[in-house]
Amino acid sequence: MNREETLVNNFKSVSAALSAACQKSGRDPNEITLLAVTKYANDEDVLTLLQKGLIKHIGESRVQQALARWTRPEFAAFDTVKHFIGHLQKNKAAKAAQFFDFIDSLDSWDTALAVSKNVPAGKTIRVLVQVKLTDKDTQSGLPLPKARELAARLKNLSAIKVCGYMAIAPQGAPKSQLQQLFGRLKQAFDEDFAACPERYLSMGMSEDFETAVEEGSSLPRIGSKLFAENLEGL
Repeated sequence: MNREETLVNNFKSVSAALSAACQKSGRDPNEITLLAVTKYANDEDVLTLLQKGLIKHIGESRVQQALARWTRPEFAAFDTVKHFIGHLQKNKAAKAAQFFDFIDSLDSWDTALAVSKNVPAGKTIRVLVQVKLTDKDTQSGLPLPKARELAARLKNLSAIKVCGYMAIAPQGAPKSQLQQLFGRLKQAFDEDFAACPERYLSMGMSEDFETAVEEGSSLPRIGSKLFAENLEGL
């Protein structure tokens, strides 16, 4: 099997798993937007999936690296929706506001202000507030109560459209714990964004996206299972 076939098979496997998770939880697969985490992927692999029309929403975590890739003609030719999914430093906020369509990892009012002040005229940038689901000091995000406070406050910024929450679950957590964590966030999301016509709940990565979708995620972030050399080994 050549590399192109491997990538297409990876995509089909992920799509089938998403559909199965929707069927199990009684959800419409059309409610799910696959966010392809391209930040660690080879350029050739990303281009293959783009050329085949299999991915549209892409996730990058470093502003300079994303600019270097997506401003090149071969990448800029594609109509993509660009999500920033890393920890956004205030000094990178201006470039992020100008380049990205979404910032999925906002966790600071000061950074939000810096983003808002640098959004180009006529553009509205969509943001998600990152919720911290782990006790790790290295994990970005806010505890859920503070995340909800920030989300409410962000609604006062005209250049920013706050659309939901993003969270990263503890690595290797058992399914019962994931269900509890994801379920609690879904409840808060439903309460806080029920009246929002465009809303996203970004939970789940390659190792836990099926449970996340079963619990209500609409924007799972999938990288390694799309770009793996050998999906059977994951």
